[in-house]
Amino acid sequence: MRRTLHEYSFTSGESKIHMKSDNNEALRKAAAEIKRHRRELLHYINEHPEFRYAIHPVAPAQNAPRIVQAMASVAFKANVGPMASVAGALADVGLRSMLKLGASVAIVENGGEIAAFTEEPIIVSILSGDISLSGRMGLCLGREDCPIGIATSSSRTNRTLSFGEADSVTVIADNASLADAAATAICNSVIGSGIKESIKRGLERAKRIDGVRGVLIIREGYSGIWGSLPRIIRIT
Repeated sequence: MRRTLHEYSFTSGESKIHMKSDNNEALRKAAAEIKRHRRELLHYINEHPEFRYAIHPVAPAQNAPRIVQAMASVAFKANVGPMASVAGALADVGLRSMLKLGASVAIVENGGEIAAFTEEPIIVSILSGDISLSGRMGLCLGREDCPIGIATSSSRTNRTLSFGEADSVTVIADNASLADAAATAICNSVIGSGIKESIKRGLERAKRIDGVRGVLIIREGYSGIWGSLPRIIRIT
């Protein structure tokens, strides 16, 4: 018997959060935790503006909040600026909060970056700058995949800073903050007039980031896959 899933959405500054869980109380507590950690992050970057604007890894102050330390850690793994992981890091905060309260299904989506845990199959759609594929493919997540982080970076949107040319780079990782940072790093490496070669560079970049489980790269009608991904399905 499938569990009844409750939903909760809210906006906090630039963060647009949508959550689902079988534990309604956990949703409210997770929202409060996300807001608290976001306030701590904002306070930190007001005092350390280099953390906000860096495009390369930055070591955090010794007394930095937990979310800052998490973002800095994955930035070093992916070799990007720490703010490349902010959406995923906040999603991780929400997921941890719901799991502490005993949720069996917990999904946090923050601007397209996802942190999830589920004891029953759920489907997550894949968005891409290639409109012929965007929203028509999905990942079927099961208990064996979780906990999981999913993030997508694209050169075709102005939502995030990207130096790459991929229609989309979708990363599966141990958590959403790492997936977020890695997606940026991998997308940045998908450049040049040789489309197939650029995709291969992206796949090789993914292999070198510890904690990345798999990646799907789409560019101008071509795609490349590496690693272990949840089952890919067609969404009609």
